[in-house]
Amino acid sequence: MTCPVFPKPGKSKASLWKVFFTKRHSWLNALYERSYRMKMGEYIMPGLRLYMINQPELVRRVLVQEVADFPKHRMLGDILEPLLGESIFTTNGEQWQKQRNMLDPAFKHARVQQVFSLMQDAVADMSARLAQGPKALDVDPEMTYVTADIIFRTIMSTKLAPEQAHLILDAFVQFQAESPKLALFKMFNLPGWLQQGASERKRQLAAQQIRHAIEDIVRPRYQQAEAARAGCPRSRAELEQQQDILSSLLLTTDEGTGQPFSFSEIVDQISMLFLAGHETSASALTWSLYLLALYPDIQEQAHQEVQQVLAEQPMSVEAIRKMVLVRDCFREALRLYPPVGFLTRECAHNTSMRDKKMPKGSSVAISPWLIHRHREFWDNPDGFDPFRFTSKELKTPLSKSYLPFGAGPRVCIGAAFAQQEASLILATLLRDYRFALAPGFVPEPVGRLTIRSENGMQLVLTPRAKQQP
Repeated sequence: MTCPVFPKPGKSKASLWKVFFTKRHSWLNALYERSYRMKMGEYIMPGLRLYMINQPELVRRVLVQEVADFPKHRMLGDILEPLLGESIFTTNGEQWQKQRNMLDPAFKHARVQQVFSLMQDAVADMSARLAQGPKALDVDPEMTYVTADIIFRTIMSTKLAPEQAHLILDAFVQFQAESPKLALFKMFNLPGWLQQGASERKRQLAAQQIRHAIEDIVRPRYQQAEAARAGCPRSRAELEQQQDILSSLLLTTDEGTGQPFSFSEIVDQISMLFLAGHETSASALTWSLYLLALYPDIQEQAHQEVQQVLAEQPMSVEAIRKMVLVRDCFREALRLYPPVGFLTRECAHNTSMRDKKMPKGSSVAISPWLIHRHREFWDNPDGFDPFRFTSKELKTPLSKSYLPFGAGPRVCIGAAFAQQEASLILATLLRDYRFALAPGFVPEPVGRLTIRSENGMQLVLTPRAKQQP
């Protein structure tokens, strides 16, 4: 059976210089065969001592049991700050807890029942674009567009116009392409003036373009909230009528101080929700379509499941929940190509693991990419098998070996949202099209902020005959 593509690991650990010249293009290039078997690895670079943790018990210790002792790495904040500011994605300690406490009630607006119709509207627009477009196309930009559109509609009640989408998404491609270079410069402790070169200027400009687009939408709503807080009943009523995540963020206050989010804090959190909500889903959906195109038999089974469910009821939350194979195809895509390949933490104190002494300030990396393909934890680790999730013979419990959304207190706040969104998009595409890889096309996975195919995802879409009611 054909094996899904993944970068062939080297036989042995690369030299520091080889890492420098290959990892800045993609961190996947620094992995070697033992990376997929080891429980713990140590990497020493000029500006960084890094410990790679694959052992489930140690992963649980870092992400669940001793969270305060392993905060988010400061380097992650340095890299993402131009785009995300001080959002819950990068903050730690009391600041993170305060933000999370204020964000959790707001994100209840993303309950699957409430936002499903908004998701459907964005997916309907995607279907219309695909129906009018070429049958052979790169689906990666389309998946990025539809997931970004869903986020704009559910967070800010704003449809993402094509010209706005191109500006924002092109800027994010630039930001993502340049970010690994800065990370590597820091790992190798290169002088500050090198870290502020042309690459960094491009990255900063890209972040500003995205934030300005978000600020333009948030500003009038924030001014409306200020008027409501000043006692204007009309502004208060209008704000409460807007049933989106932004309106809830504007109304929420800190339990301790009674203060609302400031304008910059709101933009930070919306930027974080936009990045986490569209980029990771787009990545996983693109790889899902690749896998279904690579395995037409499974694609046909998933299509039949969609047809059987929709013969009894319209597309709905309840219908989506019945599509077990569709859901598990997405879960298997998340296993093989987890959008966030590495979760980085920092040792707040001197500690030790597996007899290795880890000084304060050391970096800890937990890699869903490696854990999801670990030879000890999975049967057929590099193969596509969505049926494994309903099997009673898993080699290792999913709770120990599967973490596409992270784990512990900092587990992804939008995990349920992402899974519903993905099932809706995949079910719609499976209902309306057959898809196959374009002749001769082979994707090229690269690891940057997320795991993407550097050369896109060229598919041929063939419309299916409409089912008669």
